[in-house]
Amino acid sequence: MKLVKRSRVRLMAVAAAAMTVGATALTMAGAAQAATAADAANWPAQPVKLIVPFAPGGTSDVLAREIAARLQVSLKQTIVVDNKAGAGGVLGADSVAKAAPDGYTMLLGTIATHAINPSLLAKMPYKADRDFAPVILLGKISNVLLVGPGSQAKSVKDIIAAAKAKPGDITFASAGQGTSQHLSGEVFRLMTGADLTHVPYKGSAPAIQDVMGGQVPMSFETVTVALPQIKGGKVRALAVTSAKRSAQLPDVPTLAEAGVPGFDVSSWQALYMPAGTSPAIVAKLNAEVQKIVALPEVKAKMESLGLEYTPNTPAQFAEFQKAEQAKWAKVIKDGNVKPD
Repeated sequence: MKLVKRSRVRLMAVAAAAMTVGATALTMAGAAQAATAADAANWPAQPVKLIVPFAPGGTSDVLAREIAARLQVSLKQTIVVDNKAGAGGVLGADSVAKAAPDGYTMLLGTIATHAINPSLLAKMPYKADRDFAPVILLGKISNVLLVGPGSQAKSVKDIIAAAKAKPGDITFASAGQGTSQHLSGEVFRLMTGADLTHVPYKGSAPAIQDVMGGQVPMSFETVTVALPQIKGGKVRALAVTSAKRSAQLPDVPTLAEAGVPGFDVSSWQALYMPAGTSPAIVAKLNAEVQKIVALPEVKAKMESLGLEYTPNTPAQFAEFQKAEQAKWAKVIKDGNVKPD
């Protein structure tokens, strides 16, 4: 009987201890949730810095300034846009990766900073999938396959046939080694078996100029850059690289429609914060930006930049980035793509 009583006492003590631990855990969890909610309610209490890892004037910079101007109004706080260009976006992105996760530093990230560079560059100062809190995917930008006005190629199938007839003789231009334009060509080469030779340029302007002049027979370029030249008849668009047709070029087929099933390549722009930033702040910023990009005037501005936006949560964006990293890691490996 004494043993039974002792066992009961022990069980009651264990149960009491378990209840105490459980209650403490619940109290701590509740306090954490309350603190997180308070963080979001009080944020931002001071100016917020938005780092653009590229030079002023480009798509990322224009987009960042448009979003920042609207956020200043909705959040009632100053948003400072700071251009930190260098190393293909790595310099600016790294400064955000190493910033305090207090909600006062943001990054205008891209396919380069968070999907291509991690596999292209041998040494990276940050981990794209570890050092950032994904906030929102702001939009995708399609690339377009261009030929010069005097080109005999009238279709994508003509390009493939010519490349297979003369392996290595057909060249394509891009804005530079490791850019989304270059990798569009690598995906095209891998998916079609067309043996094309890449000619990297220092930017889009000289690349498209040489296609217009006939020095290079074809190129992949962003719709944003190519559109004025297409409308002016200085180049011809054979296909866009995205899974669906571009709103800016509705009469131009996708590469999938033009004979390369499954082809889907788009550049993209997005917002990030440092890893460890309060999830409530990330969620609040996501909600504010979703309201902003739904405004007719902002939507028109984004469309003028070639951006096509689909509403997304931080979790959905994180999954998208994960898939993009895996996709470009494979392309870079299979295509034996090296940095400059």
